[in-house]
Formats: sequence, C-alpha cells, structure tokens
Amino acid sequence: MNTKKQSLIPIIIIGVMFFILGFITWLNGMLIPHLKTACELTNFQALFVTFAFYISYTVMALPASWILEKIGFKNGISAALWVMALGALIFIPAAITRIYTFFLAGLFVLGAGMALLQTAINPYITILGPIESAAKRISIMGIANKVAGALAPLALAFFIIKDGDDAMIASLNSMTESAKAIKLDELAQRVINPYIFMAVVLFIVGIAIKFTSLPNINTEDSENQKDNNEVEKTSIFQFPHLILGVITLFLYVGVEVIAGDTIIRYGQSIGIPMEIAKSFTSYTMIGMLVGYVLGIVLIPKIISQHKALQYSAILGIVFSLAAIFTSSYTSVFFIAILGFANALVWPAVWPLAIHGLGKFINKGSALLIMAISGGAILPLIWGKISDISNSQNAYWVMIPAYLFILFYAVKGYKVGRKN
Repeated sequence: MNTKKQSLIPIIIIGVMFFILGFITWLNGMLIPHLKTACELTNFQALFVTFAFYISYTVMALPASWILEKIGFKNGISAALWVMALGALIFIPAAITRIYTFFLAGLFVLGAGMALLQTAINPYITILGPIESAAKRISIMGIANKVAGALAPLALAFFIIKDGDDAMIASLNSMTESAKAIKLDELAQRVINPYIFMAVVLFIVGIAIKFTSLPNINTEDSENQKDNNEVEKTSIFQFPHLILGVITLFLYVGVEVIAGDTIIRYGQSIGIPMEIAKSFTSYTMIGMLVGYVLGIVLIPKIISQHKALQYSAILGIVFSLAAIFTSSYTSVFFIAILGFANALVWPAVWPLAIHGLGKFINKGSALLIMAISGGAILPLIWGKISDISNSQNAYWVMIPAYLFILFYAVKGYKVGRKN
C-alpha cells in the first residue's frame, strides 16, 4: 500500500463510496419541501427529515466501529450498502400509506447504513498517505461527494416535480377533503420509483464490493497515527483536541445541512417558484466543489489545514450575516455560497482531530462520526425559529456555530497536544 499504483484502486473505490454518500445525503434538500406538502407538515415537522437521517449517526457510530472490527473493512462496506438499500425500500410503504413516521423510519435506516460506511472510509482515506496532506485527499473525495450532491436534488426533482404543481399546491386548501387526499397521495407516491431504483443500485454495488481487491487496513500500524511525544493514554477522553474537534464537527455538519437542505424551502418562503428553487441545493454543492478544488491546489503547499479552517469559519460568519441582512435572490445567493465556506471544514477538522490518537484511532473516528448528528439538531432549531419568526431570521443559528469553528481553528486543535 506504499506506492501510488497500489493506492489508486482503493482510492477509486472509496471515491465511489463518497459519491453514493453525497447522492443520498443531498436528496433531503428536495425531499423536505416535498414531504412538507404531501404530509401536511410545519417547517419544524418537515425538518425531522434531517433529524431522523442524521441522528442515526449518533446511534450507530460506536456499533459501526465494533462491526468493522468483527467483519473487516471490505465486508463492512458491503453490509453498509445493503442496509442503505433496505432503508430505501421502506419508502414504498411510506409513500403508499402517506404516513410520515414511515418515511422517517426509512431515513433512519438509510442513515444507519451510511454511518457504517462513513466510519470505514473516512479514517481509511485519512491514513492513506502523509497526515499533513490528508485534507487534500479528503478534498478529492469531497469532489466526488459534492458532484453527487449537486446531481441528487435535480435527479429527484425529475421524478417528483411536474408542471402545474405550484398552482395545484396553492389550490389544496380550497379542495374538498377527498379531492385533497387524492392529490396528496399522488404527490407522496412519486418517490416510489426513484427509491426502488436506488435500492437496486445499492444492493448490486454491495455485491460488487465483495469481488474487489480492496484490502483491509490495520490502522494501529499506520505511521501516521502515532504521536511520539505523547505520554501513553488510557482513555479516548484524554485527548481534548479530539473532543473539541467532535464539537466542531457537530456544529459544522449542522450549518452545512442548514445551508444545503433549507435553501429550497427558504426560496419558496420568500415567493420563489419551485421550478426555480429546485436548483438551489445544487448551487450550494457547486460552491463546495469550488472550495474542494482550492483545497487540493493550496493544501499543504500554500496554506496549512488549520489556516484553511480559519478562513472557512470567517467566510461562514460573513456570508451568514449577508444572507440575514439582504433580501430576495441576493439573500439566497449568500446561503448558496456558504457551500464554498463550508467545503474545507470537514477535510481540515478530521486530520487535526485524530492526530496522535494511536491505538484510539477507531474510537476517535467513531466519535467524529457521531458528531454528524449536528445535522439532526441544528436544522430543527432552524425550523422552529422559522415557524415562530421567519425563515430568514432562522439563519442566526449559524453565527455561534461558525464562531466555535473559528475558535477550534485558532486554538482548539492545539489543546492538550505536545507538538
């Protein structure tokens, strides 16, 4: 595994996994407004889409680490894909019955499979080379992830949005209960075909992984994991830079999900037609792609990982305030380019947080995966503020999150570290 040729095949396979993760994750941006209408939900209730999806990371991260120890890296990827396929199939009874809790159950199972997949592939790509260039490798994976993220809402929109939907939705309140139920049932059932197709693809890819030459990696033997100046530790909680990194990722995933998954709903709330708003999540993903490309070019030769994190946090604060204090398409634009501000946070925090963990690398990775539950909590806060005040004021929730990310980039990543 020390030559570029030997590393290429694993990197390509991991890249495909990041593409799958991105595609499924960013379907939620289109799913939220669709289910809000089909299941007659408030903003707060609709954001349980993200809650069910991301809270499974907290529930499954530590079990996922245990599963990977038992069955190995490659088998773990296959198992993760099959669990995700099961989650997609749950959308069939959910759509037929139009019961929101069934949709949430399907999203939870999808998220559980993705937690297993994330727990495997993130530490793998981190240790597949020098730790100081880990952000560059993760940025390459991020390109695959966000290309999928840009395509996902448009692909789902192709199946679930039809001409005249805006007018039909506007007339729902004037319909009889029986006529309204028929229309809403039809809306809900539009998700069946795309999720069946997704389940089939996931199942087939899971089988294909079994026949690849993807090796298992012994993380404890990696020369990148050991900080020789550290005294012997007995607990994962003896690494304060890791714990602060977990909090940082929790807040980061929260603001990333808010930017990507609420922007379509925000556009609708200020009067932008769905035919236009359906593309907004894709614009956020394009912003992230630009950020990833810059990360590949600049890290570590031009700027260090922690400097990239500092710049990202500052841009997040500036763009959030601009979105709050401007209006109409200008405000939407600043939400979209939060994707650019967010792009390098995950690639930079991950190697900073796991640096020097040694034999605790698996548990540390599991804790960082648990931090993805920020995507469950912060969007709910956004949804509640949206219902109480308005969707634009709800973006204030992002300011303290970016301030903490800035703290970690300046000081937090060094706390408790010898070098």
